[in-house]
Amino acid sequence: MSYLVIAAIFLLPLAALLGPGYWRRWRRRQVWRQAFPSAWRAILKRRMPYFRALPADLQLQLKKHIQVFIAEKKFVGCAGLAIDDDMRVTIAAQACLLLLNRDTDYYPRLRRILVYPGAFVVARQHTDALGLIAEQRRVLQGESWGEGQVILSWQDTLAGAAATGDGNNVVIHEFAHQLDQEKGIANGAPILERSAHYHAWSRTFGAEFARLQQQAHHGHDSLFSHYGATDPAEFFAVASEVFFEQAPALSQQHPALYAQLSRFYRLNPLSW
Repeated sequence: MSYLVIAAIFLLPLAALLGPGYWRRWRRRQVWRQAFPSAWRAILKRRMPYFRALPADLQLQLKKHIQVFIAEKKFVGCAGLAIDDDMRVTIAAQACLLLLNRDTDYYPRLRRILVYPGAFVVARQHTDALGLIAEQRRVLQGESWGEGQVILSWQDTLAGAAATGDGNNVVIHEFAHQLDQEKGIANGAPILERSAHYHAWSRTFGAEFARLQQQAHHGHDSLFSHYGATDPAEFFAVASEVFFEQAPALSQQHPALYAQLSRFYRLNPLSW
């Protein structure tokens, strides 16, 4: 009997005993030990002003998260787009900003990221009040599905990465939805560190969401995109964009909301 067969006899029961969680953590440790590729570092410097602004400890965290994210998630090019490392690193870097300083399982429900060259069209069936079914077509920059995939426009991904102060970032937006969807249907209340935190979260986000709805209804300007007034899930995603991109304005104009997001993300972008 060969040594490989003997090893398999002993290791297979051990693998079953330890469970998939153990082996997932083991594989991640192996990835963490690998050096960050120099070509990927060049992409970060070229594409990600965020990276240059981060403190050294967060830069190191982000690089390790990027390595695991790219190792575990499948990237699929759509409409003839060929996926390369520029796309993988640029998308992963923005997605992993949301994981810094947090005990993360790397978006566990997410299996793949579909990337289109630019904005894409989706068709949805809509039933009106009379029960009539009609097809609606929408042009989107991104979309997050609870069933395991995120869809992104590469053109808008690049624009969001380059412009760090406008409060618009499609990758941050869609991956905030992924965090919200970890518990099931997105409703603007992601998994918080402690159950006692939900009361303050609900009170703060409820008041701010209602305020944005009023501003949108009357056409008044807001720090937040009026798209955030669509529903609480969209408001959380829009508020996350503003938190990472316009932290000074958010902390001044909406201090309670800034405090909630800072506690959730365990970050203080004001210090960057």
